[in-house]
Amino acid sequence: MPPPGAPSEEHLIARFRGHARRLLWSAIVLIATFGATAYFYDNLPAPFENWMLLAAAAVVVVLLVIVPFGVWYSRSTTVTTRRVIAQRGVGARQRREMSHARGYTIAVRRGPLQRLWGAGSITLSNGVDAPLRLANVPNVTLVHETLADQIEVGQILAHRDAQAGGEAFGLE
Repeated sequence: MPPPGAPSEEHLIARFRGHARRLLWSAIVLIATFGATAYFYDNLPAPFENWMLLAAAAVVVVLLVIVPFGVWYSRSTTVTTRRVIAQRGVGARQRREMSHARGYTIAVRRGPLQRLWGAGSITLSNGVDAPLRLANVPNVTLVHETLADQIEVGQILAHRDAQAGGEAFGLE
């Protein structure tokens, strides 16, 4: 721990994305598309040609595999010793932060499928800003415990620094 009044370094605790189970259907579509393309290649009825098959397969792969993967990959959450940072977007990034020192409530919601996969959704609310919702968090219980610990440590350090500041000015 740093001495009272000295700024503490910010360390990375965790960086994660939403649970990858959402990509299950994309994986099934990818496998089915490659299988169907391999089966029908050079085996098409008369009015169709192989380039049409390949073009249709490419469209299906782009729309149902690459776009969902890009959306999943563009959203990430970072937990540090000072704050929670939720980012999303590829070109224009949106970023929301919530400080541990200010404190916030943690609400965890887990549906039946999320329980099966060990995932859940976490909502962080400090009562001032709009709630920060982290959807499909993997290992949601571990993340919940980590956030609760960081709130406690952040508030202890803030209180300790406030007490040290009061002593420096003779306010005690």
